[in-house]
Amino acid sequence: MEVELYKEYTNKVVPALKEKHGYTNVHQIPRVQKVVINTSIGSAQDTKEALEIAVTELKTITGQTPVRTKSKKAISNFKLRKEQPIGAKVTLRGRHMYEFLERLIKMSLPKIRDFRGISPKAFDGNGNYTLGVADQSIFPEIELDKIKRNVGFDVTIVTTARTDEEAKSLLGELGMPFTDRAKKPAAKAS
Repeated sequence: MEVELYKEYTNKVVPALKEKHGYTNVHQIPRVQKVVINTSIGSAQDTKEALEIAVTELKTITGQTPVRTKSKKAISNFKLRKEQPIGAKVTLRGRHMYEFLERLIKMSLPKIRDFRGISPKAFDGNGNYTLGVADQSIFPEIELDKIKRNVGFDVTIVTTARTDEEAKSLLGELGMPFTDRAKKPAAKAS
């Protein structure tokens, strides 16, 4: 059983990108390589409990066991010691990646209150896109009555695109709801 978003990529996105950018070789067409979901507990007072909650929520959302991340150096102003556990991350590839992207694009993002699309300016210059999610309640796997603390995530979509324009075309064709900043709202008549 194939993931619906992967079928859409092979049947609709590849021909559309090939025509739009004039690729002559199938291997030139950009694709999503991996998705990295990262969370940090920040300056929580009860760091062990906060980290456990973050790890549990990340595991529930992605279906994979997260890797705990540690601080690289000590920063006294933040009461941070070297090698102190400060977050967790998961790297998704293949089938799991497409399943997560499909849930993110079609179910989770539209669930955000007053959602008008995501910024098209969050590309890194190398064709990768990072999206911040304020809390985990937008994901369908999370039971709202069991949330103990809000956990925010950074979702980084790593593509094989060489430019941000190619990556935006790829993600746009996959259904990523970018806002069109060029269109300005019409002025109200007085």
